[in-house]
Amino acid sequence: MNSALLIIFAFLLLAFYSGIRARQGKDMNMEQWTVGGRGFGSIFIFLLVAGEIYTTFTFLGGSGWAYSKGAPSYYVLSYISLAYVISYWLLPPIWRYAKEHRLVSQSDFFVSKYNSPILGILVAAVGVVAIIPYLVLQFKGLGIIVSEASYGTISPAAAVWLGVIAVTIYVMLSGIHGSAWTAAIKDIMIFFVVVFLGIYLPYHYYGGIQPMFEAVQAANPGFLTFPEEGLSISWYISTVLITVFGFYMWPHTFGSVFSAKNENVFRKNTIMLPLYTLMLLFVFFVGFTAILQVPGLQGADGDLSLLRLSLTTFDPWIVGIIGAAGLLTALVPGSMLLMTGATLLAKNVYKVMAPATTDAQIAKTAKLLVPVISLVSLYFTLGGGDTLVTLLLMGYSLVTQLFPALLFSLPKQPWVNKYGAFAGILAGVATVAYVTVANVTLATMFPHWPSAIKDLNIGVVALLVNIVVMFAVTAVTRSMAVGEHQAAKAEGTPTLE
Repeated sequence: MNSALLIIFAFLLLAFYSGIRARQGKDMNMEQWTVGGRGFGSIFIFLLVAGEIYTTFTFLGGSGWAYSKGAPSYYVLSYISLAYVISYWLLPPIWRYAKEHRLVSQSDFFVSKYNSPILGILVAAVGVVAIIPYLVLQFKGLGIIVSEASYGTISPAAAVWLGVIAVTIYVMLSGIHGSAWTAAIKDIMIFFVVVFLGIYLPYHYYGGIQPMFEAVQAANPGFLTFPEEGLSISWYISTVLITVFGFYMWPHTFGSVFSAKNENVFRKNTIMLPLYTLMLLFVFFVGFTAILQVPGLQGADGDLSLLRLSLTTFDPWIVGIIGAAGLLTALVPGSMLLMTGATLLAKNVYKVMAPATTDAQIAKTAKLLVPVISLVSLYFTLGGGDTLVTLLLMGYSLVTQLFPALLFSLPKQPWVNKYGAFAGILAGVATVAYVTVANVTLATMFPHWPSAIKDLNIGVVALLVNIVVMFAVTAVTRSMAVGEHQAAKAEGTPTLE
């Protein structure tokens, strides 16, 4: 067993131990398991939000897209920073409402706002379906990291199985507390590893960051600028919009908001989190460095650029530390995703169908659903798939369909009713499902249109369909309700004024 594998295994045990120990002294009821008793301060909320965002995508997908696509990869910096700015105004009212009504899941919020358990089932279904590709992203990344960093000693499949078993056990036992403590270890690790790689590698191979860019530009003219078609400026702007709107619509991110002890936590983090986003620049620097040093990685193999460059540059013990940091970037968000998916299915689907179920039974059911979701995600992970960025964008297109219904519910009198919210979400999700299954884009449907239109992210189309249907159904159902009310009055039937 080489030193790299020993270090990776040691950090896996540390994460497992921290996750289990986090439950000590706590009664793991539903509220403690899902939202930590609403007692997390600024530091833990920061770690949870960062832990959910800086995932295997940050570690592998960011460098992989810099390696394969060039300038379009910068969309990540834009959308994360803008989403943090929006959170200053968006999250406090959500937190206040959730605390007042003792909500523990994203679906709870929609059920309470629109007084519709059926809408809650739809929101839960959308969340769980979107969570699966995001979990696959984490597990695929975990397999790549451990296999590559162990110099092939452990196969990707074996690495995935090992990681999934560990995270499933500590999620079942500790819930969000385990995720928070593991996030503390992960964030320290990834910060130092990514900054070190992003500075050392360009200087080691090119003598600096500017010479690195000059070398890449000389070898691939135009690679560092947006193309005129395809991943163009139009694609960039529309993709940033979709991901900004969907940023807090992920059920696990939405749920972590409920765990704060007060609303000022979000305002404090709004100041710090955009600065933390700058860490992604160092990930991009690694991907750009790898272009000329490990050429020839095609398609999904572009996600290997960071690890392949590290293997050719460093001693095994350094590779082990890099691999351990990457391992943790999969475990922390993976644990949050598993817990959230199980909570949605237990509380917002099963309980609606079996209303006599007690809270204790719901908590037990949620914990038992964790391994079920793990196995489903494991099946898709081992079955192959797309690049990490593609998986992430597919999930975003789904969860973004929840944003209009959320936004229009925030006023004291919601702008749309439950029928409109349900129809809009369903129409948007159906549009996303169609374009995903049929593998169509605006460019394939309308090849002769200007590139500024046909390069738009197809998720924008789904969002527009969503909003149009939402307001149309709301208008029709409200008109029908008014008509029935007037007819009842004309017939002398008592009505509720």
